[in-house]
Amino acid sequence: GQGDDGACGQGSGLTPRELMAEGQWYSCLAPELEAMRVTARAACHSHATLAPDRRGPVAPRLARLFAKIAEDCFIEAPFHCSYGVNTSLGASVYLNAGCVILDSGPVSIGRGTMCGPGVQIYTADHHRDPAERAKGIERALPVTIGADVWVGGGAIILPGVTVGAGAIIGAGSVVTRDVMPGTCVLGNPACAR
Repeated sequence: GQGDDGACGQGSGLTPRELMAEGQWYSCLAPELEAMRVTARAACHSHATLAPDRRGPVAPRLARLFAKIAEDCFIEAPFHCSYGVNTSLGASVYLNAGCVILDSGPVSIGRGTMCGPGVQIYTADHHRDPAERAKGIERALPVTIGADVWVGGGAIILPGVTVGAGAIIGAGSVVTRDVMPGTCVLGNPACAR
């Protein structure tokens, strides 16, 4: 569970990026990961600063960053992601202005899903021990959002959450646990209404 305070992949022989990909504890301060974040920031900046008629639905530099992106996705500016390489966007996904995806772990957004302005999706789960947190120790828990979901503006989806197809997340909600397909959740923490 989220309270697990295991060691940071010590003795595993894996790089921080490999540990991150496996959902194990790793240091986000590793130079390789910082270099990836620099690349993502540059791609997000390109998307935000290109004129809309030159940017298109997604700036080419940003589109190349994603693990998978359908041609008809539309991402309003500004947009921010940590890495981009762990995010997959299905057909006709729409991300309104100010969306943030902290994709240390896999983020999958299904076809036809719409995210309102200021939606935030987090996969980074920071260590509970303050000394470990100060060393940048975290793990990445995937977020999966099914097809045809509507995420209201300002909603926050926390690490490890799955949102089922056709669900609705009310504006400003904080989603702390899985959402069943076709349900509507609201509030903090979000629950079915």
